[in-house]
Amino acid sequence: MYSVSPTVYSVTELNNYVKALLDNDDNLKNVFVTGEISNFKNHYSGHMYMTIKDEGGAIKAVMFSSYASRLKFVPENGMKVIIFGSVSLYNKDGSYQLYITDMQPDGIGALNLAYEQLKEKLGKEGLFNTEFKKAIPVFPDKIGVMTAPDGAAVRDIFSVLKRRYPVAEIVFCPVAVQGEAAAPDIAKAIKLFNEKNAADVLIVGRGGGSLEDLWAFNEEIVARAIFESNIPVISAVGHETDFTIADFVADLRAPTPSAAAELAVPDIFELKSDLLGLKQHLAVLMKNRLNSEREYLENTEKRLNLLSPVNKILNSRQELSNLYEKAVNSLNLKLNEEKAKVSVLASKLDALSPLAVLSRGYSIVYTDDLPIKSVNDVTKGDNIKIKVTDGEFFATVN
Repeated sequence: MYSVSPTVYSVTELNNYVKALLDNDDNLKNVFVTGEISNFKNHYSGHMYMTIKDEGGAIKAVMFSSYASRLKFVPENGMKVIIFGSVSLYNKDGSYQLYITDMQPDGIGALNLAYEQLKEKLGKEGLFNTEFKKAIPVFPDKIGVMTAPDGAAVRDIFSVLKRRYPVAEIVFCPVAVQGEAAAPDIAKAIKLFNEKNAADVLIVGRGGGSLEDLWAFNEEIVARAIFESNIPVISAVGHETDFTIADFVADLRAPTPSAAAELAVPDIFELKSDLLGLKQHLAVLMKNRLNSEREYLENTEKRLNLLSPVNKILNSRQELSNLYEKAVNSLNLKLNEEKAKVSVLASKLDALSPLAVLSRGYSIVYTDDLPIKSVNDVTKGDNIKIKVTDGEFFATVN
């Protein structure tokens, strides 16, 4: 039995009393705790609930959304962390817990961890896949440039673009490239270019710096804006050795802002030289083609002439003329041969001709147009005809 009447507390009063003790203990107001995360829950409200444990014990912990939104990485079960916060009591269940205001990975920087986590996440979603990369136009009319208005990067980009391809229009959209407002500013600018269809290719970037300086280009909002852009994007962040999430998502990664400008446009002097070479080559090709076609036409004309009906008629006429001439010559030759034969025969006949005998003083006597060969062929009083060499005359037989 109690010797004096004890003070009786309600549960709420006792929890409030213990909470006041914890809240007023300076050693528990700003405390660093290291341990491993378990039972992690990322609530839809933005609050994070977890248990921090080591080999000897465990304590519940909560990180409200106002603090959780500042984290550059996503806590995970099994992750070793260093926590900064305070210890207090949760009245409703009487359990004491850590109220976290900041958290860092134990053994690796928060930014490095966030970088690797986002890289892994977006890689699994396919944002880095080559099949989604858009081709950079060969001859862009408008080049969109997004970077800080007062840095060396914008001067380098403008200088290279104007030197290499002065015929293109540069559409400049100044954006913040460092600080908490940078990532939303960059993402908004990319979306604006797409909504207005204000460029054929975009250059997004800044000069070199630390991981913290370049962090805007490792933000998920920028990565998704680049991926969703219908305009091809060239990422030009930092120096050649710097790689950001934007580099992996972009359609083309340039090692420096100057290199991005060189990749965005062709060199007009090289184009002029190439055009001159092509002009000369084209002239040679045209000359060779014309010569080839001329030779083809000439050969075709020859073939057509050989196959032409007119030529066939002319050739036939010529052949007929040749045949006619040959026939005439042959006939004349034959005629001359026959004439010679006739002449020989005529000479022979002439030698045997009665006329020849008549010319030597002989005559032929006819009766009734029949030669009289014997005196018996006539009688007294017959009329006869006497033919001599130069004519004939009539007589009567006495």
